[in-house]
Amino acid sequence: MRVNTKQAVRLFFQNPSLVQVFKEAVANSLDANANQIDINIFIDSFDKQETLRIEIIDNGEGFTDYRYNKFCELLKVEENTHQGVGRLVYLSYFNKVEVRSIYDGLLRTFTFNDSFDENNTDMSLSQAPDAMQETKLVFTECSMQRLSSYSDIMPERLRQEILKEFYPRLYILKSKINDFQIKIKIDVPHRGKITVGTFETTITSNDIPDMSTVKIDTETIDMFADSYLDYAIQKTEKFSATFLMTAFCVDNRTKVVDDIISLENLPSYGYNFIFLLRSSILNGKIDPSRQNLTLSDSVLKPLKILFRKKIAEVIEKQLPSVKEKNNRTKESLDKTYPHLLGYFNKDEVGIISKAKSVEDAQKLFMRDQKTILEAQSLDDEKYDKALDVSSRTLAQYILYREKIIAKVEQYTAADSEADLHNLILPKRSVLKDGNMDSIYTHNLWLLDNKYMTYTTAMSERTMTEVLDEITKKTNDIEDDGRPDIAIIFSDNPNKAEDGSVDVVIIELKKRGITLAKTEEVESQLQQRAIKLLNYYPNKIQRMWFYGIVEFNDDFRLSLENREYTPLFSKDYLYYRENSWKKSLEDDTKYTVGTYILSIDAFIKDAMAHNEIFLNILKEGFKQKKD
Repeated sequence: MRVNTKQAVRLFFQNPSLVQVFKEAVANSLDANANQIDINIFIDSFDKQETLRIEIIDNGEGFTDYRYNKFCELLKVEENTHQGVGRLVYLSYFNKVEVRSIYDGLLRTFTFNDSFDENNTDMSLSQAPDAMQETKLVFTECSMQRLSSYSDIMPERLRQEILKEFYPRLYILKSKINDFQIKIKIDVPHRGKITVGTFETTITSNDIPDMSTVKIDTETIDMFADSYLDYAIQKTEKFSATFLMTAFCVDNRTKVVDDIISLENLPSYGYNFIFLLRSSILNGKIDPSRQNLTLSDSVLKPLKILFRKKIAEVIEKQLPSVKEKNNRTKESLDKTYPHLLGYFNKDEVGIISKAKSVEDAQKLFMRDQKTILEAQSLDDEKYDKALDVSSRTLAQYILYREKIIAKVEQYTAADSEADLHNLILPKRSVLKDGNMDSIYTHNLWLLDNKYMTYTTAMSERTMTEVLDEITKKTNDIEDDGRPDIAIIFSDNPNKAEDGSVDVVIIELKKRGITLAKTEEVESQLQQRAIKLLNYYPNKIQRMWFYGIVEFNDDFRLSLENREYTPLFSKDYLYYRENSWKKSLEDDTKYTVGTYILSIDAFIKDAMAHNEIFLNILKEGFKQKKD
C-alpha cells in the first residue's frame, strides 16, 4: 500500500514548530548510535527565510539496508518507543532533504520529498570514496512564509531545547561512553544592513549531570508498573539564574511537564534542578508528533501527584532551607485565607505556586458549597458540613472587610472627604433591597453591623431631590461641588407607612481642618435632621446621626461642655440624645441619637469588631483541621 506523503505530513504534523525538525534529526542520529553530531545552519538574513539551509552530520551507523528499508516504510515499527512518522516533520518546513550516508565502505544517497517512494526514487548505492563513517542530511527549499521567531534557529535556544528533549538519552550515552558532542552553529552574513556573523555552541557529556534515582510507588495507578525518579540538584555560580526542568521520560525522550513544581518555591539563583520520571506507564503514550501525551486524565493526574510528592521529598531532604520556606508559605496561606484551612493540600503547598494552591483549595471549598446547596435534605454529616461551609463563607466576607479597613487606615489629610465617603457609601448610590451583592457595594458595617440591612429603594432622581432639599441654604464645605453627606433609609419613605422609617445620616470632616470647621459637624447634623423631618412628615420614627471628624483636646472639651457622654471606644466616641422640633409651629419633639467619633475610633472600633468574628472562626477552623 502506497502512502500519500504530502497528506501524511498534514495529518500527523498539523502545526509543528521548526525546533521539531532539529529534535527529530538528533533523535535519528542517536538511534544510529552517533556520539558526534554537527548542526550547521545557514541563512542569508533573517528576513529571507527562503534561503534557510540546514546541514546535520553524524558519525552513526548510517543508512544501512535495514535502516533504509525502515525509513521507506511509514508507520511500520518494531517497538513501541517509535512512532514511525517523525521524519515527516522535515517536510513541514522543507521541500527537499538530501541524504548522503557512508557506512561499511558504501555510499548511499537519495532525496526525501513529498513524492518520495521507495519504488520510484533517485536512491543510489556505490563504493564510498573514503572509509570515514558519516551521514549528512541537507535541508533546502524552505517553505516557510516567515520565521515565527529568530530564536528558533539560534544555537543557544536549540541547545536548551535539545538538552530538555534528550536528557535521558544523553545521560545513558554518557554512562556508556562518557564522551559525546553535539555542535550547533549558525552563519548569518546579514540582518538587513547589519552583519551578524557566526555563532556556535556545544553540548557535551559535561552538560549532563550525574543523577540519583529513587523508586516511586505507582501501584495505585498500575500495580505492575516500574516507576523511578531520576534527579540532579546542582549548585552553580552564585548569580546564575536557577534552572528547573521537570519532565516525563517517554520512549527515551522527554516530555516537559511544567505544572509539577513552581520555580517561585526554589532559590532564585545558584541552582540547577532536573527531575525526570521514568515509568513503564509512559511507554508509547505520546502522539505521532511527540507534542502531546496520550494518557487519560484518570492516569495522568495521579501520576503527576505522585511525581510532585516525590520531588518535594527530595528537595526538602537536600535543601532544608526550602523546607523552612515551605513551612512559612503554609503559615502565610493559613493566615491570609483562614476560611480555606483544611482545604490546602499539605503535600503540594510550597511545591506548586501559591496562586495554584489557593485556586485548588477554593475549588474544593466551592465544591462543598455546591453539594450543600443542592442537597434535598441534610443528614447529620451534611448538617455539620453545612455549618462548616457557612462559617467559612462568613469568614471569607470578614476577610474582605479587613481589606476595607486597611484602605481606610491609609487616608491622610491629603485625601478628600469624598474619598472616605465613597468607601462607606458611594455618593447618591441606590442600594437594592434583597440583593446580596449590595453588601459589597457599601461598607455601613464600619459604623455598626445593623446598618447592613438598611437599603434605599428610591430612584436616583428621588435621592437627588432629597439631598438637594436637606442641604438647601446651608453653609456646607463643598467637595467636588457636592455636599458631603451619606443618607440611608430602612425603607422607601415614599411608600412606607407613617412612623415606620429609620434613618442614618453621616457627616464627614477630613483630617487637618480647623477646630471651627470641625465644630460645624453638630450644627450640620441638626439642620439635616430638621429638613428631613419636614421633607417626610410623619414617616420617620428614629434617626441616628454620625459625625466623623479628627479629634483634639479642644474639641473634646467642646463636646463635654455640651454634655456629650464619652462611650467606650478604641479612641474617642461621644454620644448625646437630642430632642428636636421640626418647626416653630409644631411642638412635637423627635429624639435623635447623635454620635461624634474620631476618624481613628471609626477605624479601630471597626477593626476590633471584625477581629472578634474572625478570631472565633479561625479557632473553629483550626480545631477542625487539627
